[in-house]
Amino acid sequence: MTRSRILITGSGAVCGAGNSPASILAALSEGRSAIAPIAQWDTTGWPIRMAAEIPDFNPRALVADRKLHKFIRRTDMLGIYAGTQAIADSALIAHRDGLPADAAAEYNDRTGIYVGSGGGAYNTQYEYFPLMTEAKHDLERFGAELGNVVNPMWLLRTLPNNVLCHVGINHNLKGSNACITNHSCGGTLAVIESMEALRTDEADRAVAIGHDALIEPQMVLYYHRCGLMAEDTIRPFDRRRSGSLFGEGAGALVLETEASAAARNARVMGEVLGGGHVSEGTGLLAIRDDGDGLARAIGDALHDARIGPADIGMVVAHGNGTRQSDTTEAAALRRVFGQAMPPVTAFKWSIGHLIAAAGIVETVVALAALSQNTVPGIATLSEVDPECAGLPLSANPQTPRSDVALVLSRGFAGTDGALIVRASR
Repeated sequence: MTRSRILITGSGAVCGAGNSPASILAALSEGRSAIAPIAQWDTTGWPIRMAAEIPDFNPRALVADRKLHKFIRRTDMLGIYAGTQAIADSALIAHRDGLPADAAAEYNDRTGIYVGSGGGAYNTQYEYFPLMTEAKHDLERFGAELGNVVNPMWLLRTLPNNVLCHVGINHNLKGSNACITNHSCGGTLAVIESMEALRTDEADRAVAIGHDALIEPQMVLYYHRCGLMAEDTIRPFDRRRSGSLFGEGAGALVLETEASAAARNARVMGEVLGGGHVSEGTGLLAIRDDGDGLARAIGDALHDARIGPADIGMVVAHGNGTRQSDTTEAAALRRVFGQAMPPVTAFKWSIGHLIAAAGIVETVVALAALSQNTVPGIATLSEVDPECAGLPLSANPQTPRSDVALVLSRGFAGTDGALIVRASR
């Protein structure tokens, strides 16, 4: 059975390593890491002091409308920026604005938005703390003074679908949509859901976005107490690896059916071939030692893409630097590829762990890397852990064996995602 190809006609990304796909790829290729001392609060005495923050964070540079800043969070600004960047890159709006009114209205109705968002950071609750401290157990006083202390826009600011809403409002896009909250697989699932919407004729084109910004005190502390955080940097698959560190950012892709792209003679950057997503069903933090969940997700993605393991040109591993995740990811890759494994890399050593944005930002950068026929190295890799043996890893750039990338994501509750894309060269 034939089916329409799902083409990629625009991309955008922002994180601590850069504010565009090209600048992020340049940082990776040059061995530069955005991981540095946290600047958002005084970390004196904190067990974890490092993260990949966006330097000199400037809301106006991300979202020009200052009025909107009152209604959205830091993570929303990143998602809106990446989505707007991808839409501009695709030239969707310029084409629509040249259509007759009826055709333009239909164009809007057939353009969807799918967003993978984080579950929210604890700092959305911080403005309650002073009154809670003062009122203690006096609920009557707490209720009487609440409106004077908490921003009346608090509810609007904390909505998980702010990026979906405002990108749609800003560009008058009215098609199918969904807001997906699935920890580290959220951005990957936004791409998969967009692909399926186009395949099933729910839309002719879609904007897929993933965003997250979890660098805040409680989140850092809680991840540390779960034993997931490194003290200094992320060393994927290295013998010395000790954990992960947060980053912040967003990524976006514009997907179109062949007919939609051909109708406006769009520039094609690549193609989404397939995706897979499974759950290991082991617990909130537990994952299987044999990598079964991730191996099944890869198998589903390959089946969906109608290709085999030999067709994969490079693997962008989840590579979060935690001991068990890296070891089991290596086991999954050995199970799928055996001895015929393509070059394997990971990006979190440079950009940090972007949680919901991780998979889609890494996909955007993988497409940029394939277009330059390169597999960026892992600059923090010194000695591959024997438990990760068999993976073609390198601190230096490698050459992909084809124009197809497999991008992997793993999240809490044993969720595993795999996305396969092809780049146009």
